[in-house]
Amino acid sequence: MPARPLSHEALRLIAAVQDALAERLGADVDVQERPLFGSHAFMVDGKLCLAVRDDELLVRLPPPEHAALAETPGLRPLAPQGGMAGYFWVSPAAYATRAQWRHWIDAALAYNPQARATPRRAKSSATGLPPSPSGRGPG
Repeated sequence: MPARPLSHEALRLIAAVQDALAERLGADVDVQERPLFGSHAFMVDGKLCLAVRDDELLVRLPPPEHAALAETPGLRPLAPQGGMAGYFWVSPAAYATRAQWRHWIDAALAYNPQARATPRRAKSSATGLPPSPSGRGPG
């Protein structure tokens, strides 16, 4: 199934994040963009930092502050049932002003150096079986 086209709101928000990252980080920092879980993710130094889905901005913030931040108007946890502490969707109302926008971008970038990178999962072989101990394929 082909990917669904991005909305105009998402395209504008992606461009705004690109501009903000270029302004704050310059060319020396490794920023990669890729689709991730239905969003357009921005990986800074190999770690998820920000993402865009429709008109919402995903920010990654310090997990110990999750409970306090969850009370902030315009924020909702990525996973309401738990398990993703520190990840929040920011609604347009919560980033509507220049000060609010800067706050969320700067907060995500400030946490990024302390954030742990999620290790990439090894791809399984075409058979779906783990490789043999000899390294010559299954079995």
